[in-house]
Amino acid sequence: MVQSIDRAMQIVAILHSNPQKKEWPLSELVEQLALPASTIHRLLQSLLKHGLVSQNLITKHYTLGYKWMEVGLQALDAIDFRTVARPVLESLAKEAEENVYVNIVSGSGGMIIEKIESPLKIRVAEDLGLRMPLWVGAPNKVLLAHMPLQEQKDILWGQQTLVEQLRVIREQGYAISVSEKTEDTASVAAPVFDFTHKAIASISVGVPGFRFTPERKPVLIELVKNAAKRISMLLGNA
Repeated sequence: MVQSIDRAMQIVAILHSNPQKKEWPLSELVEQLALPASTIHRLLQSLLKHGLVSQNLITKHYTLGYKWMEVGLQALDAIDFRTVARPVLESLAKEAEENVYVNIVSGSGGMIIEKIESPLKIRVAEDLGLRMPLWVGAPNKVLLAHMPLQEQKDILWGQQTLVEQLRVIREQGYAISVSEKTEDTASVAAPVFDFTHKAIASISVGVPGFRFTPERKPVLIELVKNAAKRISMLLGNA
């Protein structure tokens, strides 16, 4: 039984080994595995039965089945965002030495669902559950910038200045706000994407104005963008 499983997975590995080669004839699988054709054919029939392998009815060549996609998508759906993101957020808070926040879309606004405290005493404090319009603050603007254009228009009601600002945010991959929600504070935010390439959240650092210097600004931008990218990859966004 164990040997059969090992051999079946060897077949799967070969079918997955070359993205440029969509289908494999039985003869090439025999050559690759150095096993009798009858053995490989028997294993292929079992894999076909469970949807793990597909066969082109015209060429009779083999390829991976859609069952792998189904299983993979179900596994990705089961991933808990907070559990996956938490270590990255903690690392970001430590490196940036600022409070870190996670925002999601909630109706026509953005809401803070997670917060990691800065190790420093002086920090920007926002409460969990705080909701603000999507056009206010870097974390919310990042979410708004990655919405479908029609949804943006419905929310903005023709505010052309903001439409252009959102276009820039989308292109550069981050947003910055200064004294927008709270005087003498700044925020740097970047989007987190799931495996469907949808922006499902934004992560941000809240920075007291006196620490948001020209020298520190690019450092914070890179830290936030890299953290958002790491979380996105953990969620299956390649």
